[in-house]
Amino acid sequence: MECKIKNDIGTVYISEDVMLKVAGYAALECYGIVAMSSQRAKDGFIQWLGRENLTKGVQLKMVDDMLDVDLFIIVEYGISIGEVCKTIVETVRYKLESMTGIKIRRVNISVEGVRV
Repeated sequence: MECKIKNDIGTVYISEDVMLKVAGYAALECYGIVAMSSQRAKDGFIQWLGRENLTKGVQLKMVDDMLDVDLFIIVEYGISIGEVCKTIVETVRYKLESMTGIKIRRVNISVEGVRV
């Protein structure tokens, strides 16, 4: 998937990898998130992803001219999961829209684990 942004002086192409990294780094900036997780943990095993692999914890899907973002995260124990997710949604939406110009339709979060 590649995003195209047209303006009066030309066209800008943004690769999917760039959008995945922007979303992943934006999520990791938020208080209460410990790490990104591999998508949909199977058999109870969760793979923690370092910064070099954080794009595996993000999925993107274009719907019409808007973007849906799915994030798979691990949160810190004792922190309000609802508040962490609210902050992540706002931060990821803001960063993606301001950096790429793409409108975000939805940010979905799957909490895959809690770190004690």
